[in-house]
This record gives sequence, C-alpha cells and structure tokens, in this order.
Amino acid sequence: MKKVAIIGVGHVGSTTAYTLISKNIVDELVLFDPKKNIIEAELNDLMDGQMEQEHQVRLIAPDLAELADTDVIIFSAGDITIFEGNSDRFAELNLTKKIVEEWAPKIKASGFKGILLNITNPCDVITQYLQELTGLPQERVLGTGTSLDTGRMKHAVSQDLNIHPSTIDGFVVGEHGESQFVAWSSLKINDVPITDLLDSEKLTTLEQTARNGGWITFRGKGYTSYGIAIQAARIAEAFLTNHSLIVPVSHYHSAENCYVGSPATISKQGLIKSFPLHFSETEQIKWQQTIKKIYSMNSTI
Repeated sequence: MKKVAIIGVGHVGSTTAYTLISKNIVDELVLFDPKKNIIEAELNDLMDGQMEQEHQVRLIAPDLAELADTDVIIFSAGDITIFEGNSDRFAELNLTKKIVEEWAPKIKASGFKGILLNITNPCDVITQYLQELTGLPQERVLGTGTSLDTGRMKHAVSQDLNIHPSTIDGFVVGEHGESQFVAWSSLKINDVPITDLLDSEKLTTLEQTARNGGWITFRGKGYTSYGIAIQAARIAEAFLTNHSLIVPVSHYHSAENCYVGSPATISKQGLIKSFPLHFSETEQIKWQQTIKKIYSMNSTI
C-alpha cells in the first residue's frame, strides 16, 4: 500500500492531492490543515472526484498516528496571501519558519520514517529547516527545488522552437527564487547543445520568458498550482516505486553546506546521487550568487 500525507491543503496541497489520485499514484491519502472546514470539504470533494475511477484511494482524516506508516509526507503549508503587494521571500520566511517549528516536532514524535518532500517556500531554506528540526536523514528530506522552474524553461523553449518538451535535456538550478538560472552550457536539444542553435541574446530572452511564466499565472489567478502539483506528484511517485528519476530537487550539497536545487537521481530510498554540473565561467558566478542568497535567508532563522 502506497501511503502519502499532505500537510497544508490550500491551492497547492489540494491540487497535488487530486493529481496523486487521478494518476493512480497512491492507495491511501491523509490530509492535514488547520482549517477543519477545509479538510472536510476537500475530503468530500476528492471522494466525489474519484467516483468513476476503478482504483479507489482511501481518504483519511487528520490523525498524527497515521504518519507512523506513511511512506511520503508532502509539506505544502503556507499562506499565499503574504505575496499580496510583497514579493519578498524574506517576508514569506518569517511566516513559514513558524509553521515548520509547529509541525517538525509533531512529525518527529509520530515515528515517521519515510521521505519528506517540501514544497513550502522559500523552498531550499524551509527544506533544510525541516531536516534539521525533524532529524530525518538528509537524503530523505528533499524539496521540489527548481523542478517547476525547469518545467517553465522547457515550456518557453518548446514554444519558441516549436518542439516537444521531451526533446529538451537541461535544468534550471539554484535557489527556487530570483537568483535561479538556466545552465545553458549543458542544455541539449536532441543531443545538440542549445548554444550551437541559439545565440546568447536569444537565450537571455528565453530565460526571462521562463521567469515571467510564474508571475503571469500568479497575477492572473492569485496563485500557482497545476505546475507545482505535477512536479510534486512525479517526485512522490519516484519515492513510492523502484523507478529512478533524474530531477532538479533541492537537496543538501556538502561543498556548499546548504540545500539548493540541482539535478539528482531519486528513488524509493530518497536521494540516490547528486549530479555536479559543469558550469561555464559565467554560470559559476551565478551559482555562487544563488548560494549567497540562500545563506542570507538561512542566517535569519
């Protein structure tokens, strides 16, 4: 039985729950949220939403005892309204670190021994804080990192070049935030380096298009949900099966002594292997800048 718990069922958590159910990734799903009316509503709606499915997921009301045999916790607690008129990740951190401080002892006390996947922002800093406070092994506490940002980059490139996203092999790396960047020097399209196809000016334009993608969604509907939900679901699926997945998750880098997003192999054991990227000189400078940004946020906790 594949069992997942979601902590925080707002826009992101609820969409992730539905994605897990509709893609037949889980057998049991436990939902946690401080708003009891939201829990009741989501459990009822998700049950209605799977009525025509052959595979029926057992939906479980919040009970910390359920975490003892849960395979994966998806941590998506937060408050998107913090960004109304303020896009500062530091302001968000002041709220979300308190949520971690509330939940980490509960997770630890529950006897949870599975994999903890964090979505809550600032993703890299919160993932590290969760690992420190729960005491879980670093390879079993990961964040969605730059997986969504990589998806947005592939969206921009595929639309511009009229190609299928699956032909694009490359990653956005760094902080899940403003200091992230596309590692263009190692990105390929059908095994052809993109730097052989497009000049630096065009790549800069595409990177900005990818960055703007999230803000287009946010400004239009007040939040983003589908993109991150599909990334969280595919990462959770890798944890729940023996299939390996290479994805840019936020994970601990010993050389940098912090969590940061970059490609890694994940599977049922959690983090299997981190892939060091061979940066260009310019990209190496950007990497150091993104590490400094994560340090600056870590220092405020």
